[in-house]
Amino acid sequence: MATILNIETATKNCSVSLAKDGVVLAIRELNDGNYSHAEKLHPFIQEILDETKIKTSELDAVAVSKGPGSYTGLRIGVSAAKGLCFAFDKPLISIETLTSLSHAISVEEGVIIPMLDARRMEVYSAVYNPNYEQVREIKAEIIDEDSFKKELEKGKVYFLGDGAEKCKEILTNENANFIEAKFPSAKEMAVLSYEKFKKNDIEDVAYFEPFYLKDFVVTPQKKKV
Repeated sequence: MATILNIETATKNCSVSLAKDGVVLAIRELNDGNYSHAEKLHPFIQEILDETKIKTSELDAVAVSKGPGSYTGLRIGVSAAKGLCFAFDKPLISIETLTSLSHAISVEEGVIIPMLDARRMEVYSAVYNPNYEQVREIKAEIIDEDSFKKELEKGKVYFLGDGAEKCKEILTNENANFIEAKFPSAKEMAVLSYEKFKKNDIEDVAYFEPFYLKDFVVTPQKKKV
């Protein structure tokens, strides 16, 4: 039996779930278009612990979405997860954000391409087969008319995530299917974190860092006239 707290803050969705053996017992999440993780994350954690009457000390592990995604969002989630692991001597499990997002849908053929918005026409993406096996690595790329041409020529392609929204007008191949209202969630993390727990696939709490994929860029403030 494994009780795992799952934390997802890589995008605008602030999401927390508590699961036992991969089955979600309670979940809290908010995707209101704003990055409200700093205000919502810890109250959400406390709410689901209260709801399930499970103490933090009774957790078997804490899982966190590792990225790619929002630099600030990832920092908040990872800091919270590491803090709990340090305070209660619990193992830390990391879950790739795009892998978790791919599990938000189920298909029988073709490929699943989860996408996260990375500013302008750039996205973070990876390619998965119907068994959720990664068949192309995670990378940052600028979307144009030739993007995913090989996959689209072979068959159905299912795009999902906030990065997919801005690709609809560019990727017009008849095999392109855009799945709306899907985003990384602690719900899909539950099964993935349990599988890693069973394999003892854990992180070094002291040295673990989020997977940013590319350097954080600070946008300079405009000078006031």
